[in-house]
Amino acid sequence: VLLVESGGGLVQAGGSLRLSCLAAGRTFNINFMGWYRQAPGKQRELVAGIISGSGRTKYADSVKGRFTISRDNAKNTMYLQMNSLKPDDAAVYYCNANGTSYITGRIVDYWGQGTQVIVSS
Repeated sequence: VLLVESGGGLVQAGGSLRLSCLAAGRTFNINFMGWYRQAPGKQRELVAGIISGSGRTKYADSVKGRFTISRDNAKNTMYLQMNSLKPDDAAVYYCNANGTSYITGRIVDYWGQGTQVIVSS
């Protein structure tokens, strides 16, 4: 299983970016997918998550109303639409997926390699 992120880059404050996370070679039933971010000197934090089945979403207070998480199950891809970006949103963004392995029945947890988001003021 490989989580491949894309869509990061440099954007001016107030601009938008869309991050994508492809779950390649998926061999597990996804329970939860989420986007985390980590800025220099700070802990990794959950930005947004989506629960499979219910489609219920959750967001960090700092991004509510500006970011939208979504999934395209047919494409095994999760997205994060980020609008009205602020300098404080600059970080490395990581895709995470956890669920139950088809093969072993065990809980599995996967992370992408991260994609850099830079917001200029």
